[in-house]
Amino acid sequence: MSAIKYCELCDGNNGDVVFTGQHWRVLLVDDANYPGFCRVVWHAHVKEMTDLSKAERDDFMDAVWKVEQVIRDIMQPEKINLASFGNMVPHLHWHIIPRYIDDAHFPNPVWAAAKTDLPDVGARKALLPELRAALLKRLQSDSLI
Repeated sequence: MSAIKYCELCDGNNGDVVFTGQHWRVLLVDDANYPGFCRVVWHAHVKEMTDLSKAERDDFMDAVWKVEQVIRDIMQPEKINLASFGNMVPHLHWHIIPRYIDDAHFPNPVWAAAKTDLPDVGARKALLPELRAALLKRLQSDSLI
């Protein structure tokens, strides 16, 4: 295993930081084709889910489920894609991506070649302030419990 010299998840913020918890943070990713795309990133540079304790895994995944539910409530997507690859950046993070039948890649993964006729996502972008506020409200209220 080679040593990591640079990790964009450690060294950059890669989006609008909506909430920072004890072990993870939630980012709204600036993706022109996918308004509402969020990332939940573990703070420490950890490569695999099984490197975490059971309690840490439960906490991390609970954050993913909360973010997914808020995206569903506000953005009303056709489907949610969850992904955790870490092939290029071996640092634990989950992508939570709202998907729509008319999106740039549907039904293929967002990392596939895009369609040539891209949808107008203006209405979806208009929901981002509401999404951000709802994420913050949900994550803050749950962290007080």
